[in-house]
Amino acid sequence: MQRLKIISGHLSPRREVWSSDCGSVPAASSWSEDVVVVHGRRTAIGKAKRGSFKDTTPDELLSAVMKAVLTDVGLAPNKLGDVCVGNVLQPGAGALMARVAHFLSGFPETVPVYTVNRQCSSGLQALLNIAGAIRSGSIDLGLACGVESMSLRSVGNPGDLSSRLMDNEKARDCIIPMGITSENVAERFGVSREKQDAFALTSQLKAARAQSSGLFDQEIVPVTTRFVDEAGEERQVTVSKDEGIRPGTTLAGLSRLQPAFKADGSTTAGNASQVSDGAAAVLMGRRSAVAALGLPVLGVLRASAVVGVPPDVMGIGPAFAIPAALEQAGLTVADVDVFEINEAFASQAVYCAEKLGIPMEKGNPNGGAIALGHPLGCTGARQVVTLLNELKRRGRRGFGVVTMCIGTGMGAAAVFEHPGP
Repeated sequence: MQRLKIISGHLSPRREVWSSDCGSVPAASSWSEDVVVVHGRRTAIGKAKRGSFKDTTPDELLSAVMKAVLTDVGLAPNKLGDVCVGNVLQPGAGALMARVAHFLSGFPETVPVYTVNRQCSSGLQALLNIAGAIRSGSIDLGLACGVESMSLRSVGNPGDLSSRLMDNEKARDCIIPMGITSENVAERFGVSREKQDAFALTSQLKAARAQSSGLFDQEIVPVTTRFVDEAGEERQVTVSKDEGIRPGTTLAGLSRLQPAFKADGSTTAGNASQVSDGAAAVLMGRRSAVAALGLPVLGVLRASAVVGVPPDVMGIGPAFAIPAALEQAGLTVADVDVFEINEAFASQAVYCAEKLGIPMEKGNPNGGAIALGHPLGCTGARQVVTLLNELKRRGRRGFGVVTMCIGTGMGAAAVFEHPGP
């Protein structure tokens, strides 16, 4: 009955949707207080170390999307109450890079900015942080971003850690290489190499179809940047296409790849996400403020959840985060039109989809990180942009979920509603 009550509330033109049962949303939240997404853009995703963005600093990538989002909707930067940037491999303690991008974008010094790092969910966490500030009344409008240069920063150094971590099993599990956590999921939950390769093939084919059909064109901000070739010659390039998509992928080709992390393992370079460079930005606001400025509404944030899971099988996080977020929204898996599940590894994406009964056609309809790439801090924001554009193309009211696993053992999910025409 509670679910029926909430869904019937969704159908009202002006609605009191949330009750005290909806954990992350204040009781008696009114239609005018909804947290809405106005617009979002992303860069193309480049191959780390060898792609077109290998010589491009993260502040430049970030500046490109920050400027584009506001320019598209004609919003002056001084209207923003805050800017939050998800970034994992944080240069200059994170804040320096973000503030430099802020000034490169022409934003005034009066607009604040900060970074957040929740590893693979950092881009989504930036969005949730901005949403929280809007709900609390601290700001009316904010920009949530994500950026990563995996070309210029290394993931290999864990930093300064206590030697006592070796005496604590869970703490020790936090430094297990991500590829080994994929192997753990595959072994523990019976996800075969064949299933992983079949999933990877589907991701590549979906992404290739979306790219060739021009579906990503409205999302992507072309970026003109410097590129140094193997001979040391520098030239300008304009990057407007995702570089990791391999239209010629075949199951036979995937099956010939050797395990990447374990001699007798099943995780390969073909069924795992690609290391990548990229950025994304999402403009958000309180519905009443957005309406007063005459801005569009691309989507409404309906619920979110972050959960903890065992670090050695961190990939199972979405299987627990998705139900938690859906419960808050008063929805079930069957009510959701599109799931954007970050494909950190095929093993974990397959497990989570099977565990929750998510139909293949609802998951990543335009491919995921296996084909597109996974610039760590960028991905969550990129998924939101991709999800809401996909729901908009369908031309009707619908629901979507963005979700990902998180290194050290967590999962995150957020539920969005596209209001329809």
